[in-house]
Amino acid sequence: MNLYYELLQYPVFSIKDVNLFYSSEKTARTALEKLLKEKMVLKIRKGLYTCVSGENGGPVADRFQIASALTPTSYVSHHSAFEYYGVTDQVVYNVYVSSETRFHDFDFDGYTYHYVRSRIMDGVVLPQFGGGVRVTDKERTLLDSIKDMNMISGIEEVLAEITGIRNIDEHKLLKYLGAFKMAFLYQKTGFIMEMYQTDLNISDAFINECRRKIGNSKRYITNDITNVAYSDSWKLVYPRNMKGIKNGEFEYAAI
Repeated sequence: MNLYYELLQYPVFSIKDVNLFYSSEKTARTALEKLLKEKMVLKIRKGLYTCVSGENGGPVADRFQIASALTPTSYVSHHSAFEYYGVTDQVVYNVYVSSETRFHDFDFDGYTYHYVRSRIMDGVVLPQFGGGVRVTDKERTLLDSIKDMNMISGIEEVLAEITGIRNIDEHKLLKYLGAFKMAFLYQKTGFIMEMYQTDLNISDAFINECRRKIGNSKRYITNDITNVAYSDSWKLVYPRNMKGIKNGEFEYAAI
């Protein structure tokens, strides 16, 4: 048996996977250590490994497969999910990983993997032929990006990503909004969807449902904005030139 070729079937694997090929864990660990020493296997982080590609000398697992294997509930989210779908063609060397199980941020193969607390599991999908990738669908990704624009993606980047999406499923958006149970998210999402209503083909019914759930609090759509304007119908302070904001660092393709 050639352990390396057996392990190639697992983009990311643990010692439990290696154990399947041996009668004792000690023998399995010895075999794994030999592959590590021979640089045929790379250690991603404690307990997780990937084979080295014979074609290019890099890891067999890509960053999306690694993110999906970090914990039993981990999945690709936020800007990284938009990268997976090809909304932006520029690689950002931060990988955002949502999970119900916390892990410490770490670096591997030039990328930094960032933990994001998973608040809901709705909208997490396993794309066909995705090689084990778990990722938020485009509607969930849109809401995550709006919800966390202060922490992860700035308003310019979020707006550029949103306008790169096509055929948004309003029923999914409302389902996920209901799961989050956040008046502020209804407020921001409804405001942005109304601003781009024609571009994104959003119905009046969706806008009205969001407006019905915004509560009574007046809020800023994001931090550190100047030249502000106020929407009385949304009770929201926003940049006066918001629709004209351009993100010159990224190019986006519709999905």
